[in-house]
Amino acid sequence: MRQSMMKKTIFKLRRLRRAGALLLVGVTGATQAGGGVMPSSIALVSASAAHGGMLMAPADLGAPPMQAPLRDDVRAVTLAQLEDQLRRPELQASIGKGSIAVVYPNVEEPFRSAFIAMIQGIEERTKLKVRSYPVDPKVDTAELNATLKRNGTKVVIALGRQGLNATAGLDREIAVLAGGVLLLSDAENVMGISMTPDPAMLFSRLRALLPDLKRVIVVYNPQKSEWLVKLARDAAKAQGLELQAHVAGDLARAAQLYTQLIGAADNRHDAVWLPHDSTTVEESTILPLVLRESWNSGVPLFSSNVLHVKKGALFAMVPDNVELGRTLAASALGVIAGDVRRRPLVPLRELQTAINLRTASHIGLHLGASQQRSFDFVYPQP
Repeated sequence: MRQSMMKKTIFKLRRLRRAGALLLVGVTGATQAGGGVMPSSIALVSASAAHGGMLMAPADLGAPPMQAPLRDDVRAVTLAQLEDQLRRPELQASIGKGSIAVVYPNVEEPFRSAFIAMIQGIEERTKLKVRSYPVDPKVDTAELNATLKRNGTKVVIALGRQGLNATAGLDREIAVLAGGVLLLSDAENVMGISMTPDPAMLFSRLRALLPDLKRVIVVYNPQKSEWLVKLARDAAKAQGLELQAHVAGDLARAAQLYTQLIGAADNRHDAVWLPHDSTTVEESTILPLVLRESWNSGVPLFSSNVLHVKKGALFAMVPDNVELGRTLAASALGVIAGDVRRRPLVPLRELQTAINLRTASHIGLHLGASQQRSFDFVYPQP
């Protein structure tokens, strides 16, 4: 039905275009199922009256007419331009097939900015305005489900753990893609992108910085990081590195292992990796211990958490939130287009890198100006 309405609208626009008319379009009009903004009404202006802004007559598309006086969110476009917009592949594909929606945590800064940047990337990739729903921890999932269905949603991009939890009660016909969530495992049976950096990218950067390196040491809890360590074994092999992985089920065992392993490590050929693991990289006890042992021994320490670079880790990788949004949007568009293959959870590859120059100098790694420019963030900040 909507496809038929669009075809009729385009036909009318062609006739009007031949008459030399212009359009004044309210860009905050009715949002279609595909997430694109369609004008709630079209005000026709003759070519001679356009310069004076004289409103002649509304050509209603089925929603309440736009009211005069004209607002800041109203702009003049030609009929040809509107016809071109109506023919955009993204909009054509969305009509009748449903839209993309984003569910994200209703949180304060600085966390809110990260999610807004992801939404920006989603909109840049789809070239459509997406419906975004900030949710609280006690969101009414039934009401959210009803709202999404009413708006023709086919794919929800759930950002953050709170956003993902809010999608637990959605109808099965609404696909869910997760993004911006830490410590997801393949056992959670969701599609999407974890916020955990891809070990392949971490090890590639490590090899570029320390070409003589031969071994990466990691302490992990299998209940939280087994899926990641499996990927890391292959990534290390591809870089010509040995991954020495040690299991710790609690903080006491993790502390014991770090002391032993770093004490026996070769600071020319070994490095310690801190993954996102709340057991073995606990912030108040384990992290200070590992930073101290690493500094005293000169064994390089790198991390999946950029905050550790400020505290003394050599380098870490941080999400590029806009790029992450673009990648999630590409996957969502694939689902709308009929790609229903089940994809496993994947680590994050949309990354930026941070370096600690003081730590680098301490272990004998001196980076020139050109090398420093290859990093997105440099600490300590000048």
